[in-house]
Amino acid sequence: MKDLARDIPKPMLVVQGKPILETILVRIRDATTITDFFLVTGHQAHVVEAYFGDGSRWGVSITYGRQSIPNGTAKALEVARQWVNDDPFLLSYGDILVDPTAYSELLEAYEPEGVIACVRNQDFSQGGAVFLDPQGKVLEILEKPAGQIAQGAYYNAGIYALSPAVFSLTERVGLSPRGEYELTDALRVLASSGKLKGVPLTCSWVDVRDPETLSRLTS
Repeated sequence: MKDLARDIPKPMLVVQGKPILETILVRIRDATTITDFFLVTGHQAHVVEAYFGDGSRWGVSITYGRQSIPNGTAKALEVARQWVNDDPFLLSYGDILVDPTAYSELLEAYEPEGVIACVRNQDFSQGGAVFLDPQGKVLEILEKPAGQIAQGAYYNAGIYALSPAVFSLTERVGLSPRGEYELTDALRVLASSGKLKGVPLTCSWVDVRDPETLSRLTS
């Protein structure tokens, strides 16, 4: 986002009159029975914490944890490990805008180890390619793959419903070629055991990844 996110976290950029993160929170609240949220913060964390407070303004409870070093999505998730405890949980990246029905669809499809939302017709150089078998099980996930991707692949939508067992995998992932600890590397291990299900979304989905996308949403 270049200078647009210099003084505020990217999820606090405004789309249609409210921060992206507020829209995510409200849509999850309205589409599910979830009222307890954990926000992982980093860059300009105080902006998020000051805006949302304890969550009572939205009728929810919010807890915070800071990722002091921006070293990848696997480590970001581990910030919430103690809070998650033994419960399954819904995870969304903070720059993904999706129709509220996506959250309920994902939770309805939940299986004991976890499910991952995926979409079609996206640029795989910007995210993960997800390959499903005919039963919907994830065969492979490739993070920002180089070169042409085989026909039939889905794009990682950045929304998950996971078992706390995933933490035994995130704690063991190594650095990726990008120099980060990637959540997708942990999910690949889960997929290799046949325990991760893919849920193709049929509703609207947007990754607010760059100024051009933001401009299109706000125009």
